[in-house]
Amino acid sequence: MKRRFIVIVLDSFGVGYMDDVPEVRPEDIGANTCRHILEKFPKLQLDNLEKLGIMNALGEEVGAMKKSSFCTYGKAKLMHYGGDTFFGHQEIMGTLPRKPLMKPFSFYLEKVYNALLEKGYKVEKVGNNLKYLLVNGCIAVGDNLETDLGQVYNVTSTLSELTFDEILKVGRIVRQNVEVARVIVFAGENSSIESIKAAAEEKEGTYMGINAPKSRVYEKGYMVRHLGYGIDPETQVPTIMGKDGQNAILIGKVADIVENDHGKSYMGLVDTKTIFDITLDEIDKINEGFICVNIQETDLAGHAENTARYAEILELSDKYIEKIMEKITDDDILIVTADHGNDPTIGHSRHTRENVPLLIYKKDMQNTFIGVRDSLSDIGATAAEYFNIKMPQNGKSFLNKL
Repeated sequence: MKRRFIVIVLDSFGVGYMDDVPEVRPEDIGANTCRHILEKFPKLQLDNLEKLGIMNALGEEVGAMKKSSFCTYGKAKLMHYGGDTFFGHQEIMGTLPRKPLMKPFSFYLEKVYNALLEKGYKVEKVGNNLKYLLVNGCIAVGDNLETDLGQVYNVTSTLSELTFDEILKVGRIVRQNVEVARVIVFAGENSSIESIKAAAEEKEGTYMGINAPKSRVYEKGYMVRHLGYGIDPETQVPTIMGKDGQNAILIGKVADIVENDHGKSYMGLVDTKTIFDITLDEIDKINEGFICVNIQETDLAGHAENTARYAEILELSDKYIEKIMEKITDDDILIVTADHGNDPTIGHSRHTRENVPLLIYKKDMQNTFIGVRDSLSDIGATAAEYFNIKMPQNGKSFLNKL
């Protein structure tokens, strides 16, 4: 008997801005990642997402895409503050989100500067008004400009000068000296000292950092690690599964941001085809277990405000989802969802606070609407009930609706 619970996170594939957006994120009013991409490409046909009920979750038909007459679907609100990949995945795994510390990097700049000097690094403060730190001439430390300002800091570098492990050492020093939710360490082969410096930007007279897409880090050989703060993995599904002796497998960006010390993690992966190929292989290898997959290239296309690239990754993902559906046996459950939005047409390059689809596939499934869930944690809670393990910190299972 095969008994697998598979979650595919199409990173940033939201289905419409949340009701609280006018109050908490007015810049996201009108955001609808799914609808706006389909409007830009009305001939785009995503047969398997359509079958699973993506247009039902959206609530309307757009272009060539129609509602499914037989599917199990719902939507989930974001319980976490803003719209964030790190918080979104912690929430999926069962963490109760709390509002993060919001401070510009300037608040910690002197502390980080001194800590790096004490470790023997050469550190410069760069900028005319606001400053970012340049470490050993090729590692930039400053505000993340692509997510909610003030809760994430970036450590940006180039693999043409250093190994990723050397860059990560700097990131860990930063992490030890700040209390915001995330420090993201990343580098690429096409980025250079010059391209990183040229991508330095100020925002709102308060935030100073490197514009990641403009720095060219994403173009080739991209490597990344997300260093979180204040998350207790003991309350999350992968750790609970692993400590119970069951398989917990994380593939793609989720492996970079969710702890899984007792399971298997495929870290540092970005290429969609590679991630799905590994997923298919792991589905074949195990008879029982939890698999969570993140497809990041949709989100990167959203940050780049590139609707054509976003549509291309959706098409590729749709083909692979069909291959996964073909492997689903009687007791397996497949969920396709997202972690927030990233509408490439909204007029800014940051995540958008959107409801996300919950598309569920099971062999004996009935035609069912599972409702609008209050939290992404309902996914983790459902997995916990499915495997009969300790419930995570947050979430309400919808297993009884399946």
